[in-house]
Amino acid sequence: MADGAARAPLWLRRAILAAAVTLAVLMVAATLVHDWLRREYLSPGPAAAASRIQVEQGSSVRAVLARLEAQGVVHNARAVVWYLRLLAEQPRMQAGTYEIPPHASPEQIITMFEEGKVLLEQLTVVEGSTFADFLELLAHEPDVTHTLAGKTPAEVMTALGHAGENPEGRFFPDTYRFAANTADAVILGVAWEKMSQELAAAWAARSPKLPFDSPTQALILASMVEKEAQLKSERRRIAGVFVARLRKGMRLQSDPTVIYGLGAKYDGQIHTRDLLTDTPYNTYTRAGLPPAPIALPGRESLMAAVQPDETGELYFVASGLGDGAHHFSKTLQEHNSAVKAYLVRLRQQRAAAPAAAPAPAPAPAAKPTARKSPPRTAPAGSGTHP
Repeated sequence: MADGAARAPLWLRRAILAAAVTLAVLMVAATLVHDWLRREYLSPGPAAAASRIQVEQGSSVRAVLARLEAQGVVHNARAVVWYLRLLAEQPRMQAGTYEIPPHASPEQIITMFEEGKVLLEQLTVVEGSTFADFLELLAHEPDVTHTLAGKTPAEVMTALGHAGENPEGRFFPDTYRFAANTADAVILGVAWEKMSQELAAAWAARSPKLPFDSPTQALILASMVEKEAQLKSERRRIAGVFVARLRKGMRLQSDPTVIYGLGAKYDGQIHTRDLLTDTPYNTYTRAGLPPAPIALPGRESLMAAVQPDETGELYFVASGLGDGAHHFSKTLQEHNSAVKAYLVRLRQQRAAAPAAAPAPAPAPAAKPTARKSPPRTAPAGSGTHP
């Protein structure tokens, strides 16, 4: 009787057994589902080639994964979403353009989104470009958000927080990588900071007793060196000529300063009338450095301006050999001889050149690129212009 009382009813024992079996089945099923979801999350994707996707601000994980599934990048977007919910994870999707590597797993893709590993575009500003060149490059860059369109240089500087400052020379020429839809003002801000850093570093390393006393003047000279030098090896030597002339109170007589002062009036060739036309930038008519830079100088020209190679040379002129080199002279007599030799070579080259072919039909306008002007003579007072 006692044994019978302690024993549970048959129906209860059967219910308990059924519940245990059901629980075991559910646990096995949950494990199998979990393992399947985990495999979907960690397994390589089906795409054999890289693909791109644009993630807009505020996009949900579910929506982006659905697009990736439609592109054949992930096997099962819904399974990935379920797995993330199972883990109670809510990935933060950062906006931008992403390039998904071939066979990337959903886990790798989600990590890219969370870390913001967006595809970077590239824009190169060549040494010797002008601020106007930089603005034109930005204006024609389709992956840039144009917030400065239609603004004057003065308005651009105000927008950048540098109201009243001359923009020329103040932005470092370099290759800039940026996420798609980055604002033009942001890129200019980075270039401004970069030039400020490079100029400060160069000024800190300057040679003693230079004939100028501010980083701005060093920047002006560096811009002249950048426009004059075709060979990197001549930068410090050209700077040395300008420094020597400044010490002696001689006019710098630099063609690129005249060209910059002419602006839109420059027709591709410097004439004697151009040398005689006074502008704030004409170093034939005015003594000392120009009032502002004439281009965006690179690091080597900045260093040349503050560490010039002073050899006693006061003149230089293009060699005319087609290699971008110059002939440097200490005396006017030697310089005049070098100028005559240059003119002889120039006439010989023109005589040997084939007759000009008929002008082709105008080509469609191309996207502008900032690059140096073609090689020019730098007579420093040679008076060799037509």
